[in-house]
Amino acid sequence: MRLTMRTNLAMRVLMACAVNDGRMVRRAGIAKVVNASENHLAQVVHLLASEGYIVTTRGRAGGIVLAHRPEAISIGEVFRHFEAHVPFAECFAETENTCPLTETCRLRVALHAAVEAFYGVLDDLTLADLVADNGGLEALLHMPDPDMILPKAGCAAGRLN
Repeated sequence: MRLTMRTNLAMRVLMACAVNDGRMVRRAGIAKVVNASENHLAQVVHLLASEGYIVTTRGRAGGIVLAHRPEAISIGEVFRHFEAHVPFAECFAETENTCPLTETCRLRVALHAAVEAFYGVLDDLTLADLVADNGGLEALLHMPDPDMILPKAGCAAGRLN
């Protein structure tokens, strides 16, 4: 199994926002610390915002902040939003499936169970689990440079429950 680049970048954005909690971070700052193209990151930020994981503010004082507490963001849910459209194997595709074995294939049944187990593990994991007491991640994703972050105005207004 291989995750798409979008899922990988989505997790990097969410972890960067969680590590820099209480501050609005800039997309360029995230791109720099996670070694990603700002263009690719822009697409992912748009998707994360449209799914309600982050709040974005445009303009000179703009940036990105989590829309929910890290404890409320399920990693399994995030992965499903980004990976659900990508079939694990041809036989998982509803319209492009040309495999003649689909109806009788036991491997397909086993793969389905494996994918469900994969998501089951991620469902028990939250964004808080990934960042809490993780000094190494904090050192990599903390953005002290003023060009990368902005103090969040009206902290309570920027974060939902």
